[in-house]
Amino acid sequence: MKAVVLAGGFATRMWPLTKELPKMFLPIGESTVIDRIFTELEADDRIDDVYVSTNERFAPDFEAHLADSEFDKPRLSIEETVDEDEKFGVVGALAQLVDREGIDDDLLVVAGDNLISFDVSEFIDTFEERDAPTLAAYDVGSREKAKSYGLVELEGDRVVDFQEKPDDPKSTLVSIACYAFPQDSISLLSTYLAGDNNPDEPGWFVQWLQDREPTYAYTFEGAWFDIGTPASYLDAVAWHLDGESHIADGVTLENTSVGENVHVMNGATLVDASVADTVVFPGVTLEGVDLERTIVGEDTQLDDYSLDGVLLGPELEVTTSSALSSD
Repeated sequence: MKAVVLAGGFATRMWPLTKELPKMFLPIGESTVIDRIFTELEADDRIDDVYVSTNERFAPDFEAHLADSEFDKPRLSIEETVDEDEKFGVVGALAQLVDREGIDDDLLVVAGDNLISFDVSEFIDTFEERDAPTLAAYDVGSREKAKSYGLVELEGDRVVDFQEKPDDPKSTLVSIACYAFPQDSISLLSTYLAGDNNPDEPGWFVQWLQDREPTYAYTFEGAWFDIGTPASYLDAVAWHLDGESHIADGVTLENTSVGENVHVMNGATLVDASVADTVVFPGVTLEGVDLERTIVGEDTQLDDYSLDGVLLGPELEVTTSSALSSD
């Protein structure tokens, strides 16, 4: 079995933080979003190779990251894109990867920006039992949220209807970006695209596929975070920290109150500050600030501010007596 980790997005909703940093490298505790996935794929002996699908712009970042890691399976497979306007869509990029890498095997596809609480090995168990296309499904608990995803209708664990991004969802059970396809189904990607079908989200392919062959769902409880916005990233960090805080070595704290779900990274300095539900990247200097649900990018300096729900930096200098300026 092969695996593809989707990591080709440009994360424009999280700029400027992710303009030069792939969002898959955002830290969750002492790991990163994508390394949590790599760890599970590395441990499952059924998976022979892991292809990391990314774009030309971020390829050097992934090359450096994998070179410094202890993972043996991941290898890069690079899309010929350098910005958002050139993207092929996820289904289009996946089909190109299958062709480019000559994949002729069962295939696991998982998004590199998703934090999931289930064991991927259990998902593969379910797939092998059915020997049929299988997706992971989660109850988001809100019909408004369900509008942003692929809505799944089940009879038992078989998918009997699938609607990608419905305007009027009838339930709150959605498909997340974790799929397993038998070898025969993978060959249908080119058929799907040749029919002038939507090349963007994998859900469109699943919607088309479940009308043609039995498709099943692996439903799970617990947690799932689609990390595409600052708010969803902060929620994922809070879930991981579970009310605690993580202060790295080399952090200077002077007369500072650290509340729940705070991650402060190496080299940061906090003086006369109060922080809660906040992520502070390396090299940041905070003086006289009060922050809640805020992300402060690397090497940013912030003086005498009270902020709630803000993304700053990287490399900004912000004081009450000056305008925003980039170093």
